[in-house]
Amino acid sequence: MQHAFWGRVEEDWAGFSCGVTFSHPFFEGKEVEIFLGDEFDEEDELIEEPPIEKELNAYAETYQSFIENFDVILIDLQQKTFERYQKLYAHYYENSEKSGVSPLNIDAVEKHIIFIKELNSLRISKNKTIRLSINYQLDTEHGLEFKIIDNKIEMVGGIAET
Repeated sequence: MQHAFWGRVEEDWAGFSCGVTFSHPFFEGKEVEIFLGDEFDEEDELIEEPPIEKELNAYAETYQSFIENFDVILIDLQQKTFERYQKLYAHYYENSEKSGVSPLNIDAVEKHIIFIKELNSLRISKNKTIRLSINYQLDTEHGLEFKIIDNKIEMVGGIAET
């Protein structure tokens, strides 16, 4: 399938992807795939039908708005990942008795952002929703995923938890 904005849309390893990629200097310019639509339906069945033209057009609008607002979203993303670190990980990484190594001394957003620079993918779905997946260096097993609706981070969790 061919689309005016997305180029070639085809089935991929995690749903449907396109000819457009996402990158940003914060993520060291790494280009990642953009997936269009959800991978699974409400019954956890793999979606095998490609998005229709109307959905692809809506995804394009969502993506363009996301790009225009990404610098503001990124500031919120950095803050929310630091807060998540403080809540779930600091008790381990800041305590040498628990971790077995020297504390990381992560006490500010600026000290934490070096651990969230590895972008995995971006998925656009209905209702102006984007999921951004990051390989979190302090928890590579779970990673980080952000559910962004209409350019606002609505949920932060491990990959596939949002």
